[in-house]
Amino acid sequence: MSARPRPPRLRLALRAAGLGAVACLAIVVVADPADAPTTDALRSASAATARSVAEPPAAAVLPESAPTRITVPSAGIDAPMIGLGLQPDGSMEVPSDGPTSGWFTGGPTPGELGPAVVAAHVNWRGRPGAFAALETVRPGAEIRVERSDGGTAVFDVRRVTQYPKSVFPTDEVYGDLDHAGLRLITCGGEFDGEARSYRSNVVVFADLRS
Repeated sequence: MSARPRPPRLRLALRAAGLGAVACLAIVVVADPADAPTTDALRSASAATARSVAEPPAAAVLPESAPTRITVPSAGIDAPMIGLGLQPDGSMEVPSDGPTSGWFTGGPTPGELGPAVVAAHVNWRGRPGAFAALETVRPGAEIRVERSDGGTAVFDVRRVTQYPKSVFPTDEVYGDLDHAGLRLITCGGEFDGEARSYRSNVVVFADLRS
């Protein structure tokens, strides 16, 4: 099967849902009402800083294949992956439990051309979620995504950034790419006890290595 570029599908899905920068992000990674911070590591220092490394030449893209599991060895992340679509109100679904991650099916599969988007909870009912340690990931770290075709897409982290939810860069996360990219998203920053949610989002940007 040849690789199929599908970034326009992702962009069209987002437009059809009417998701702007603020609404899209709040929906993708909104904390569960029972969420609460569990460690100091869940509160990142600066919402405006980013860590990054230089980008090497892009690897060849892979054919479409649904992801089944994601691992980030340096952060101890190892989680099964399910598909996440859109809810009737146009908002994006989120994983229904803490240990599971979810891939947005309106976009490319990890390894295809374009930005594959994966979200998971940082905290779930007082316990660490699948992406509890996401903010500890550093540029250069390896991300491995097992696929239903039996292969594994391997990505290298380029940037790790935290954004206040009010200024989330939707175009940068979901916009078209000329290579196979991966974005991992979860909540982060300060925990708003009154709203029962985190005020920021941690986003890991990665590119396909093989």
